[in-house]
Amino acid sequence: MLDNINWRGILESLLFAAGDEGLSLKQVCSVLELSEEEANARLQDLKKDYENDETRGIYITELAGTFQLVTKKVHADYLKKLVESPSVSSLSQAALETLAIIAYKQPITRVEIEQIRGVKTERPISTLTSKGLVKEVGRAEGTGRAYLFGTTTEFLDYFGLNNLEELPPLPENIQEDASQDEADLFFEKFQETIESDEG
Repeated sequence: MLDNINWRGILESLLFAAGDEGLSLKQVCSVLELSEEEANARLQDLKKDYENDETRGIYITELAGTFQLVTKKVHADYLKKLVESPSVSSLSQAALETLAIIAYKQPITRVEIEQIRGVKTERPISTLTSKGLVKEVGRAEGTGRAYLFGTTTEFLDYFGLNNLEELPPLPENIQEDASQDEADLFFEKFQETIESDEG
């Protein structure tokens, strides 16, 4: 299907439209009507194009099972200036909720985060990781040895904290089996706190 058309342009458009959420291989297969092997080959080819072209400011990375466009580290100084400007949009509600849970309950697995939020958390974690606010900090004990997530020094810088001990106190009754009302209160207080800190 893609042999006679600009598949690189199509893939680039799809990845750009997906933004921080990224695209899974299955999504690419579905949209382009390709097998997983063919879709992956196209993605890898495009990835090499970006990596080999020093004039491009972006490249493709695979994170948490999704492919996404990210900026090259060589331009980090310029991006930092942009991030520090007040015009940069804030985190989505899903990312903010996920970040709050990780910040207060780290180290924590994705499954444990999902038990608190009640919804899938792969994409918010991917977004937070790509923004450098959270990272993998080890593996959990037991079957599967799931990844454990924690916050980064960039997280502390982002919210103007010297260490995690400076996080504002939140209700201690927020547990992994928290009711929705308790969870909503948890996120609401966290958001109020960071907004007042940033203001």
